[in-house]
Amino acid sequence: MPVENWSDEVAVVHLCDEPQFTEDMEGLNKSLAQQRRNVLLDLSALHYLNSSNLARLLRVRKEMMAASRRLVLCAVTTQVWGAFLVTGLDKIFEFCDDVPTGLAALQISGKQKK
Repeated sequence: MPVENWSDEVAVVHLCDEPQFTEDMEGLNKSLAQQRRNVLLDLSALHYLNSSNLARLLRVRKEMMAASRRLVLCAVTTQVWGAFLVTGLDKIFEFCDDVPTGLAALQISGKQKK
């Protein structure tokens, strides 16, 4: 799984289409138990989402919220954004335009909590 440990508080995960998506999300679930970081999911290389993919994203979101950590999705393509809109999940997840904006949002919120 292409994960960048951007800082002690933030990890960036670069996701792509199936079958790699499923493997990466399973790896992310395992690493979440070990890490206490906010996560930025870069979806720029993701071109479609199926119901299983959405379920995996929701599971990660639930785990992140239970651990009082933030999950931000960024660089969402038009096709993927359509899946979020149709399912109403655009109101549940936090989105940013691109990776630098997402990193800034996570870093700023982390500093405000200190």
